[in-house]
Amino acid sequence: MRSIVWGATALVLAACGADHSAAKSGSDPSRPEKSKAAPVAGPAVASETRMFRDWTATCDNGNNCVATGPASTGTGWIQVGVNAGGDSLRSVAVGFWPDSGSDVAGPITVRIDGATFVTDQTMEQGTAQFVKDAAGVIAALANSRSIALEAGGERVALSPTGASAALLWIDERQGRLNTTTALVRKGSRPATSVPPEPALPRVVAAPEADQTGFGDSGQTLPAAIEKTAEAKECRADTEFSPAIQAEVQSARLGPSTELWGVPCFIGAYNTGMRYFLTGPGGSSPRMITFQGTNQSNDTLTNAGYDPTNRTISQFAKGRGIGDCGVASTWVWTGRDFVLKIEYQMGECWGVPSDLWPTTWRTLSDE
Repeated sequence: MRSIVWGATALVLAACGADHSAAKSGSDPSRPEKSKAAPVAGPAVASETRMFRDWTATCDNGNNCVATGPASTGTGWIQVGVNAGGDSLRSVAVGFWPDSGSDVAGPITVRIDGATFVTDQTMEQGTAQFVKDAAGVIAALANSRSIALEAGGERVALSPTGASAALLWIDERQGRLNTTTALVRKGSRPATSVPPEPALPRVVAAPEADQTGFGDSGQTLPAAIEKTAEAKECRADTEFSPAIQAEVQSARLGPSTELWGVPCFIGAYNTGMRYFLTGPGGSSPRMITFQGTNQSNDTLTNAGYDPTNRTISQFAKGRGIGDCGVASTWVWTGRDFVLKIEYQMGECWGVPSDLWPTTWRTLSDE
């Protein structure tokens, strides 16, 4: 069964910890060794996020969409996930933190204009619970005037302002207006008239490389990298802590290409790392710029390299509890690091990271 593409559960921030043998010398790191990796195809559609009064809606490059509404009093949220296509899966998740500070006991009851819906605790995902009757909740939200969550004698009110507009935008985006599958504006057109999910780009990782001599501990940053303006800037920003400066990352990407990470900043709940592609021994370094859906990044946050999957992942928190921010993974193809998957939650509403909307997805051979 297909599942809602919804959340950062699959994102693992792995650091390169294995060791590796010396590489051959004499190559140009700006032209990494060739591989059998296929190029990434162009995006079928552009990812987009919009605000509708109090609600936010995000559709990714495969046209899977998520709409989220916040609490108007207290702390809580409700989230609707709708996959692309006429026979799409739909899901509704909710979560809240009572004023008492205790965990929610038992299933959560969702009340929308007098209609009552109950969550199924067998489908809990972290602090979130999923409503049994997702279709009923979505239909009620389309014209809602009041929304509330209740559990264990506690209650939190959610904002209905913008819910209908957010769902209508998803109808437009997914091409389901005036069809029997519409979220808001239903019509007589059949489900077969709804466009299928667009084709996703495919990304293929380069072959796995031996990591003997490389890793995330006991590494000395090569002199050629230390001399770059980008590394000097990082060193200046972290000079207050020799221990932080020593947390250099390294990995072998192929026979003549290495990856080096330089600690660049540290905060209360985020740390930064700049990465360089080099030849053997750190020769001929060039800093990597990582492309996201909305911006490029020359410094990644809470990042690490996983040599098994040939991926770099970051988890940038918008605040300490990690309920907003961006989580991204790039895969090494033998020539570049290409965006593999990305999740974003721009609003700090208490939504756990494993339910952040996807903004970018790819197909993978792994």
